[in-house]
Amino acid sequence: MEQLREKNAWRLPGFPVLVIEIVLVIWLILQRHMVPGRLLAVAIIAAILLAVGFFVVQPNEARAVIFFGRYVGSVRQAGFHWTNPLTLRRRVSLRVRNFSSDKLKVNDATGNPVEIAAVIVWRVVDTAKALFDVEDYASFVGVQSETAIRALANRYPYDSQGAEVSLLGNPDELAADLRTELQSRLAVAGVEILEARITHLAYAPEIAQAMLRRQQAQAIVAARQKIVEGAVGMVRMALEQIAEAGIVEFDEERKATMVNNLMVVLTSDQATQPIVNTGTLYS
Repeated sequence: MEQLREKNAWRLPGFPVLVIEIVLVIWLILQRHMVPGRLLAVAIIAAILLAVGFFVVQPNEARAVIFFGRYVGSVRQAGFHWTNPLTLRRRVSLRVRNFSSDKLKVNDATGNPVEIAAVIVWRVVDTAKALFDVEDYASFVGVQSETAIRALANRYPYDSQGAEVSLLGNPDELAADLRTELQSRLAVAGVEILEARITHLAYAPEIAQAMLRRQQAQAIVAARQKIVEGAVGMVRMALEQIAEAGIVEFDEERKATMVNNLMVVLTSDQATQPIVNTGTLYS
């Protein structure tokens, strides 16, 4: 396949040529009875060709100029222009566009089905590639974007408790990864990716409840670990401070009993009811 790159097309400012066109038309009107037939026909053809060569380029727009099937360049300067009247001038928008993908159902790295969607912000930067290297560059962006989103979801797990990168826990890293992959896929179409960001992420409905229960269980286990770590530290501190102050002497059995009681109090889900030992009452 022939690889094309954008280049500047030959053109002239439109208004000076328009003045020439007006002068020629006025001359034809005034001299139509005095000019020989052949010369008059040539002048009429010249006036028509001059008129056909005019075109307008709007801001953030380009015109690709094609001469008998050959790409000869593009015009990006906004304004009124004139070029070879025998050329075809195809319009290409250079404005920023958004592509919002549908919710795609894919498997993450651990095999769990998830729903994912993203928004892609893009624009055309090479009109030659956009028009001639792909069939339909807008459709090409859509297909390649959905393919890249699926590939991204397959590489990472939905969630991770450790330092592993996950779809849910690292949105900025995933956005950068998605943008890089999209840029490599869409470079052939002359497209620049300005931003790529995930807009929807969830477990598939058939496993959503099961995964929610698993996340709740993991959260409970993690919370329990923190509670136990804190309780052990508090018990150690209490024993050390009692020993340093010389408040009471504990043997190993009483120390174990105190540790057991403190751990129960500190790690219990419900409020504990203390039992106060006031000694033995004799009658």
